[in-house]
Amino acid sequence: MEIIAQILIAVVAAEHLYILWMEMFAWETKGKKVFKKALPEELFRQTRGLAANQGLYNGFLAAGLIWSFFVDDPKWQTNIALFFLGCVAVAGIYGGVSATKKIFFVQALPAIVAIIAVLLK
Repeated sequence: MEIIAQILIAVVAAEHLYILWMEMFAWETKGKKVFKKALPEELFRQTRGLAANQGLYNGFLAAGLIWSFFVDDPKWQTNIALFFLGCVAVAGIYGGVSATKKIFFVQALPAIVAIIAVLLK
């Protein structure tokens, strides 16, 4: 179960690195494709600074999850992973309620599954 938990943590981290890239560097290209139903096309240029800020926060989440792989103490490794997975889950739940339900399934659900795997290891 530990290997599965680590794979799921890595998947969530990779997803947030992708979100960082999209929101910070590809907001007006890839961002338009991903969020075409959520925002009118003319708003992407105007909101690129806001998106970049969001991307930076997603990078911090990914960094925390990656950091958990380098912690030697098993208890602290678990605690750090659970903290950052919890942050991702809360952000995904909030996004699912406040923006679009898709965010829950793309962001929160993988984090919740990873939390369960970490707790069961």
